[in-house]
Amino acid sequence: MGLNETPSSERVHIGFFGRRNAGKSSVVNAVTGQELSVVSEVKGTTTDPVYKSMELLPMGPVVIIDTPGFDDEGALGEMRVRKTKQILNRADCAVLVVDGALGKTKTDEELILLFKEKKIPYVVAYNKCDLTGLQAYDDGLSVSASEGLFIHELKERIGSLVNTGDTKMRIVGDLLNPFDLVVLVIPIDKAAPKGRLILPQQQVIRDILEAGAISVAVRETELKETLERLGTRPALVITDSQVFEQVNKDTPEEILLTSFSILLARYKGFLEDAVKGVAAIGYLTDGDRILISEGCTHHRQCDDIGTVKLPRWLRQYTGKELAIETSSGREFPEDLSAYKLIIHCGGCMLNEREIEYRRKCASDAGVPFTNYGIAIAYMKGILKRSLKALPDLEELLP
Repeated sequence: MGLNETPSSERVHIGFFGRRNAGKSSVVNAVTGQELSVVSEVKGTTTDPVYKSMELLPMGPVVIIDTPGFDDEGALGEMRVRKTKQILNRADCAVLVVDGALGKTKTDEELILLFKEKKIPYVVAYNKCDLTGLQAYDDGLSVSASEGLFIHELKERIGSLVNTGDTKMRIVGDLLNPFDLVVLVIPIDKAAPKGRLILPQQQVIRDILEAGAISVAVRETELKETLERLGTRPALVITDSQVFEQVNKDTPEEILLTSFSILLARYKGFLEDAVKGVAAIGYLTDGDRILISEGCTHHRQCDDIGTVKLPRWLRQYTGKELAIETSSGREFPEDLSAYKLIIHCGGCMLNEREIEYRRKCASDAGVPFTNYGIAIAYMKGILKRSLKALPDLEELLP
């Protein structure tokens, strides 16, 4: 992601679904005005989901997802269908492409049921109207990808499916007043990306700027002296969760302290569940299975937070022999019933719908769900302090 690009997690995700050879990829290419997907008369040309970030008026920044045919066959076909179902967990809206010459099939009706079950707004694009003639439909409209007919109207219908207004909660800006001073603690170690800040840090700085407040960024090794030199008390210190313990020691008690991970969980809408779920750490016993899940697929370093530090801290805190498993990127177990706890990252690379899907899967399975920042603060004995900036959550503390 370039510095001037809207993050994928902040874009509307539009999934294109349908049977093989319904013209799905052709419709995607017509809507985007690009040769995004390979088009062929051979069934099943799209074998894996194809993602494209772009600007699509009137919606703005979007991610277009072209999916494999939902009627794919054989062992590989089953895997492709499973991948397509996974797309439903992150799609903000859906376009069902139907071969207008054949009409809806059982496969199309199955997809519509899935849209309704997952509460995904959708429109049906009846393709090949250049062959069948223009027809009226209650749930969609006629289009021709090959001739470019009624593609503009389809884009307008897609745009009406999702409210793209600015309704999201602020990350931190609503907690600040103009000219408030905020100190950001950002470790620069082997795990830090070269030459850039990670996405949550970028987003927090931007939100502080929009609030008219002032941010100062330091490493944890310079925090104590920086606070002494500032000459004014910061309204808030925000730290990377990995150095929570040291930052807590070096930050005077009267200064509010929290972490990027906690603020991001709040922004993504699952902080309350994370606070409730963290108490499960205190009840873990030998052999319990824990899932540590990360939304991105960054290169693992020798002291990686998800695969090394968190497992070590969990075992040290509990004194138990725990069975710790990890997942990353778009992969997330379908069956969570065997786990005693799920610890998720802040979710900066996942859109709101996918985070909600994962949280709900845990809830349906009766598995406590928390996040990195809350779990680390709990194990380091500073959870109460880390939530003082968010007083409405203090009553949920374990």
